[in-house]
Amino acid sequence: MIEKEQAGKASAEETVQANRGWATELWDLLKTVAIAFVIMLLLNVFVFNLSMVKGQSMEPTLEEQERLFVDKIVYWFTPPHAGDVVVLRDPSTGPDKKPFLVKRVIAVPGQTVEIRGSELLVDGQPQSEPYTDTAIEDSNLAPVTLGKDEYFVMGDNRHAGQSKDSRYFGSVNKKDIVGRAEFVFWPITKIRGL
Repeated sequence: MIEKEQAGKASAEETVQANRGWATELWDLLKTVAIAFVIMLLLNVFVFNLSMVKGQSMEPTLEEQERLFVDKIVYWFTPPHAGDVVVLRDPSTGPDKKPFLVKRVIAVPGQTVEIRGSELLVDGQPQSEPYTDTAIEDSNLAPVTLGKDEYFVMGDNRHAGQSKDSRYFGSVNKKDIVGRAEFVFWPITKIRGL
């Protein structure tokens, strides 16, 4: 009889320990998931962002619905350079204002930008633009000299009226540039660097 009671107590203790083990494992799993979520959230806010292309303003370089990996810390260490594809806060006003735009940096502080006869000139020099598929179809732009922390951005789509950019809203301040688009990661068949 005593042996049966001891066996029953041992069995009950094993059950309690098994339940505690399961609860402990579940708690550990939940803590791990929560920590991973917080780390990913912090990385997304401060280090990188995943963004989707909306519209045709960057064609032929970027197509609508493509997903971009955006480096948000690169400009903490170095300024944007001409040719960089950047994500920026839309500086325009009005009903067609969007939260963010994807554009290419055309000119940097101190440079002068001009569009004359469908040709882009930076500091008076014609620019080679292999990322476009047409000459600029919009009207001429009088020379604009960029001040400190000012950048001139344009979409790669140079067909008439296809890109809302610095020709429309003026130069962009460095503080409005969120980061540099590094590569397309989706769709998987179109993975490529920018």
